[in-house]
Amino acid sequence: MRKQILAAALLTGSAAGPVAMAADTPSTTIGSTVYLDFSHISQTSNGEDTAAAGTGFEVKRGYLIVNHTFNGIWSANVTTDFRYTSADTEIYVKKAYLQAKFTDALVLRLGSEDTPWVPFEEALYGYRYVENVLIDRLKYGTSADWGLNASGRLANGLFGYSLSALNGGGYKNPTRSKDVDFEGRVDVVPLSGLTLGLGVYSGHRDLVTATNPAENTAARWDAIVNYSFAAFQIGADYFDARHWNQVQLTTPQPGDEAEGESAWASVKFAARYSLFARYDHVKPSKSLNSALKDDYFNVGLSYSPIENIDLALVYKYETVDNGSLGTANGTIGGPSGTTDGRYSEIGVWGQVKF
Repeated sequence: MRKQILAAALLTGSAAGPVAMAADTPSTTIGSTVYLDFSHISQTSNGEDTAAAGTGFEVKRGYLIVNHTFNGIWSANVTTDFRYTSADTEIYVKKAYLQAKFTDALVLRLGSEDTPWVPFEEALYGYRYVENVLIDRLKYGTSADWGLNASGRLANGLFGYSLSALNGGGYKNPTRSKDVDFEGRVDVVPLSGLTLGLGVYSGHRDLVTATNPAENTAARWDAIVNYSFAAFQIGADYFDARHWNQVQLTTPQPGDEAEGESAWASVKFAARYSLFARYDHVKPSKSLNSALKDDYFNVGLSYSPIENIDLALVYKYETVDNGSLGTANGTIGGPSGTTDGRYSEIGVWGQVKF
């Protein structure tokens, strides 16, 4: 179990696919990961239906993953990210990095690569194809960004770390800013199945230039605990973000603070089936709109007919009170202090990897 967790923490991201292994001769692997769903959405704002309500099929994310190994140290990865929407087809380069793996304790990546926190949590959580992890769901973090990363595992896998100097705008925005941002993570696996982690972020999120100074510095810290034993898993995480959406302001005003927590559990049975559930509670604006709050939960039954294919029957429900909030499922709610939003979705979610 410890080996599985360590491998996931070091190698997997939101677009996890075949990973090029060290070799003395060049080799290339090509793979893909696709997230899809067929569901019915009910969404209201102050009790009135919104345009998001309806039934349909959607490809939430699709990744084409190419890994090339030059030799035992040097390798490269290119991962494209595409999504179909009603308006257009979106295609991005999610990852494009050069990697030098000197030892298990020191791996360097240059380019667009996994950020230290979101992919790490996704690997522990295990149900990314159903829903983004907490800070990714509410846009307080992203899974990949442009910059330089150093990572590794020490003491026979007991300790792990990931340190990045980033542009700060996410993989969809490779533009330069005045200063780079910093994101880091340390984790420990004190016993088989148990993982503890701490993360930190500080910077201007690619919003500051030499002629456009910052009002505030965005900062975030994260904590996680996850325990897998036999067929059971239970985990929780917490984040606190300061001035995340107040780096630049058209008129000076105080900064803001957001905090939230997420808890999840799952149990496997009959070899190919799992029951799982998750609950998130967030206060997105403790200073500027202290009444604004978000509550989200999902519950589901997953089935893996063969390796690399997962299907899940899922029910999701989310409430946003006293304002609006942008989420991975769209904007929920309405004008600040006057609107309550309700979102529910039921259907089948799936992921396919090869």
